[in-house]
Amino acid sequence: MLSAECLGELRSAWLPNTTDTGLERLIDLLESASPLLIHGCFTRAVPMGCLATHIAWHHPRTAHLTGEAGITWLHRVAGLNPATSYVLREWDRRSVHDLDLRGELLAVFREEHRARTVRQPAPKRVPALAKV
Repeated sequence: MLSAECLGELRSAWLPNTTDTGLERLIDLLESASPLLIHGCFTRAVPMGCLATHIAWHHPRTAHLTGEAGITWLHRVAGLNPATSYVLREWDRRSVHDLDLRGELLAVFREEHRARTVRQPAPKRVPALAKV
């Protein structure tokens, strides 16, 4: 189970600073157990990165970066110290084989995705012009 600190950090710093495309990317990677989502470092080789790096590659302020994208996004966008991030420490400690962690994160990300979808107003329909 995600610790209260980890969940609190996700909700207060990570999710508010994650773009819709970044959120969708993480959901896709977690659902498919993609080897592109790594543990233990921010980037191994593009396109392999940790949670923060994949978010950063889909954020307008950090999308242009490669190896330092995750660190920069955490520090400059999310306002966190990469070395003390509860989310990253949990991610690295529990590693790739911890299916419970992946499932718990996936549930949080899906919940956020649903909430964002509900909050977005439907496009306004323009009534068709009546033919006379």
